[in-house]
Amino acid sequence: MSKKALLVSRVSGFVPQFEMNNVKILQEMGYEIHYAANYNTVVYGEDNARLMGTGIVRHSIPFGRKVFSLDVWRCYKKLVELMLEEEFSLVHCHMPISGVLARKAAERVRKITGRRVPVIYTAHGFHFFYGAPAKNWLYYPPERHYARYTDRLLLINEEDFDRGSRFPVRGRTEHVPGVGLAPAPEVSSDFDLRRAYGISPEDKVVVSVGELTPLKNHITMIKAMDRFRREPVSYLICGRGPLEEELSREIREMHLEGKVILAGYCQNVPAILRQADIFAFPSKREGLPVAMMEAMQAGLPVLAADVRGNRDLLEDGQGGFLFEENLARDYVRALHYLLKYPEERIRMGKWNKERVKDFSLEIVDKKMREIYREVEQEAGI
Repeated sequence: MSKKALLVSRVSGFVPQFEMNNVKILQEMGYEIHYAANYNTVVYGEDNARLMGTGIVRHSIPFGRKVFSLDVWRCYKKLVELMLEEEFSLVHCHMPISGVLARKAAERVRKITGRRVPVIYTAHGFHFFYGAPAKNWLYYPPERHYARYTDRLLLINEEDFDRGSRFPVRGRTEHVPGVGLAPAPEVSSDFDLRRAYGISPEDKVVVSVGELTPLKNHITMIKAMDRFRREPVSYLICGRGPLEEELSREIREMHLEGKVILAGYCQNVPAILRQADIFAFPSKREGLPVAMMEAMQAGLPVLAADVRGNRDLLEDGQGGFLFEENLARDYVRALHYLLKYPEERIRMGKWNKERVKDFSLEIVDKKMREIYREVEQEAGI
């Protein structure tokens, strides 16, 4: 019987965006890859087309965002049925709700069959962290409880690792530096950022990459741009999300059309970053942001909130600036400084290109291969 591995995430765009190297590793180890997700909720892409030709077997589980609903119970039952039917050799789950349900289902299957399947859970940034709102700490009890059904708890930043190391993990807690940053791709020489988005050739371009959600906090940078309406600088936001209409309205009401551009989902982010001048990342919470790593790899100085994950990557004053309060005025001051001193933009960009090498795909690939092999040996697979 061939080995089967089940990947689980709440939304379907997650694996093609972040986990394809782990898919490759598992396939090389002889696994048939199955992927359970809500295929009607696509994030990090327009549709599910990126899964075609990957050899991944899909299973639709209607995961939602609400923790307390009948849908959660239905998803749990579907996962139990799937695990009983397919007899997986390994489960690797992601995201809080799907991560809890996958581990609970695997434990239920163990009680039914007497067979324990090793479970790996990657927390891409706990919802609870220093300074988090009280409601975020509601996630703490289930994360701690289900650690006892986890053979490897993988944590991607120092703060989470410090806290997770004290959880009652069945196996072991590991610090993995993110999903791994691939080598910078080749970009088309035909692409012209300013021409593509109607930006003046004289303008410096500030870029943000991220979903249009309250968490990503793009409104802070939009407010900062109010101070630059008469200066040669434009702001480009790459991403889609539920706040698109609201942000568009704010831009119109502030009369910043043409200065602040909502670019939608961008498939050519590397090319955009290569021709931009500054990267802004006002997000309120991060695990270990790939978007920031890609900007650092492109040699951009970074302006960001001083939060967990960001501070793992960036050193204040070296590769850019980290803001404790994360207010519009912080970004205004930093932008004025970087626009006035172009040599500082160059220096910070060079520092970032060196720093981000510590988070390379090569390093993460080696770590993940070790983890998968160890889990196999412990389970006698």
